Amino acid sequence: DRFRQIMDQLDIPMPESGMAVNIEEALAIAGRIGYPLMVRPSYVLGGRGMEVVYDEESLRRYVAAAVGVTPERPILIDRFLKDAIEVEADAIADGSDAFVPAVMEHIELAGIHSGDSACVIPPISISDRHIETIVQYTRKIARELNVVGLMNMQYAIADNRVYVLEANPRASRTVPLVSKVCSVSMARIATEVMLATETGNSFPVKNLVTKKIPHYGVKEAVFPFNMFPEVDPILGPEMRSTGEVLGIAGCFGLAYYKAQEATQVPLPTSGTVLLSVPDQDKPAMLQAAREFSRLGFKIKATVGTHQFLKEQGVASTEIKKVYEGRPNIVDGITNNEINLVINTPSGKRSQYDDSYIRKTAIRNKVPYITTPAAAVASARGIAAYKENSYREIKSLQEYHADIDGENHS
Repeated sequence: DRFRQIMDQLDIPMPESGMAVNIEEALAIAGRIGYPLMVRPSYVLGGRGMEVVYDEESLRRYVAAAVGVTPERPILIDRFLKDAIEVEADAIADGSDAFVPAVMEHIELAGIHSGDSACVIPPISISDRHIETIVQYTRKIARELNVVGLMNMQYAIADNRVYVLEANPRASRTVPLVSKVCSVSMARIATEVMLATETGNSFPVKNLVTKKIPHYGVKEAVFPFNMFPEVDPILGPEMRSTGEVLGIAGCFGLAYYKAQEATQVPLPTSGTVLLSVPDQDKPAMLQAAREFSRLGFKIKATVGTHQFLKEQGVASTEIKKVYEGRPNIVDGITNNEINLVINTPSGKRSQYDDSYIRKTAIRNKVPYITTPAAAVASARGIAAYKENSYREIKSLQEYHADIDGENHS
């Protein structure tokens, strides 16, 4: 693994990993690293064939189903950094240095493909120390790989440590978003850098200065699930989005709300929220439930979630799942009694049992959320929209002028 050797030389940590061509090798790696694991074929785009496996049975199934595995094209197995924050950095490099306009924080935790996760610039929960580490790692890797032009780096922060996940020495789909939020024409500058030897016009990257961004930009993915009503809209390592939108505002919550509105599935500002989450997600969902309650939303919850909320002092009304009788969740969504669905799956049984909730939401054009992080962000977004009585409309040029004003004052 040439990339891991380079990271070792640069003293940049990566998650523990290994490569296997058969089940014996895969089990040996799993025994050394421990579950859960991120498994994937060699050389994939869009996370194709990637999967998080939690036990030996799932690993055996994955290896048995893998096609075209050879010593030249092994299965790649990495330790899955559970509950890690994923981070991206786009950079312009000239072979000797690199410029990072901004670091992007993913809203969803590790395990969701970068193309499917919402992300925010500047980061909202990452320490300055980790941001500086990410910038320095990006510059070191760009120099070592002799990158000239654009590059994209993927990182994860777990246990207070920054790990590199992958380096892509190419333009990323996030370049236009970073350019708009940060007022940096990344594609133009990178083209000038790449053509410097042809044109004779040098463009020293080291002269570019990272500016303080006084606003927030939120990228949200657009999904085609409305075209495929029988497909379960669960997010994972395989990319499923077909587009992206951008919301910009003076605070994170409002930028997130604008981004959801741009996907043409806007968040409701009143009404009833359905909550149905497995035990491991209940503590993370409590913050969102309390915020929805504070904002005046009624909460309907399935039996386990309803009991948990009751114990935590959050009022909710119990609603039946389909197999429990009627009126149930499907009736509520179909009869326009539910304005937002929050349903996070867990494990094979729950993913199978609960898919009808998410599919019914899609068929009835009801906004749905499948991760605790997105639920909390949505509650913050609705709160920001409702509490921001003076809804200022600003052009992109005005936001860019604010960046320059902030950095010259």
